[in-house]
Amino acid sequence: MINTGKFIEKSFFIAAIFSAALTFIIFVFMIFLSLPLFKGGLFFNILGNPWKPEHGIFGVYPMLIGTVLIVLLSLCWAFPLSLGSSVLISVIAPPRFSKLLKKIVQMMTGIPTVIYGFVGVFLLVPFIREMFNAGSGMNILTASLMLAMVISPTMIIIFTDSFENIPQAYSDAIDALGGSAIQKLIYVILPCSWKGILTGLILSLGRAMGDTLIALMIAGNAVAVPDSIFESARTLTSHIALVIAADFDSIEFRSIFTCGIVLYMFTTILILLVRFLGRMSLKNK
Repeated sequence: MINTGKFIEKSFFIAAIFSAALTFIIFVFMIFLSLPLFKGGLFFNILGNPWKPEHGIFGVYPMLIGTVLIVLLSLCWAFPLSLGSSVLISVIAPPRFSKLLKKIVQMMTGIPTVIYGFVGVFLLVPFIREMFNAGSGMNILTASLMLAMVISPTMIIIFTDSFENIPQAYSDAIDALGGSAIQKLIYVILPCSWKGILTGLILSLGRAMGDTLIALMIAGNAVAVPDSIFESARTLTSHIALVIAADFDSIEFRSIFTCGIVLYMFTTILILLVRFLGRMSLKNK
């Protein structure tokens, strides 16, 4: 008779090995197609040069700057919104209302990104254009605001789960001392859940970094280095989607693999940070 437990354990082990091998193969594939750039010393030149195909220059520096600006700005909008929503759900709101809010947030995580993009094009872009007299309205500010809406549900869920995992004895002690909900939040919940908050930030940063459609639809896709948040920009992911090269051996085509390697390495660093925080959390328990 087959041991069901061992069968399931081996199945999960095989799935994990397959996933790891597939991830490694993808990375090797990108490195292999980028070898001519490494051999010719062009890899770092591509990272530091502008994108001027008409002059034979295929750098992704403007896209790197556009990615950093849009992602970091989106986190600036999303973090206070997510933290406040998590506090409302976990600490302030009555149980029924809290449960309803959590269900709504969970539903928002399943909305396709392209839907957010359409909402941004038809509602947010005209608003930003009229409010700030910002050209077409497709710029870094608009893209970051909509991207913040995309990553906020994930951040809220992680923050909320972190708040709800606080030992009940801590909350009971504050209640016994006559502490208010805000005092419980400041002196117990936030200090005990900072690792969960940091994990949520890191994962949301990776989610924002890997998003393509929001930047593609709303950021304006300008290939120049932006001087302000009211100017258009292009991200690394949207650049990969937009570049069409007829010659697969050209620098133009191989430059998109430079973008892929940068994104891959950045995601790897984020995953390692999350795992490190998880191990620290287990050691402290």
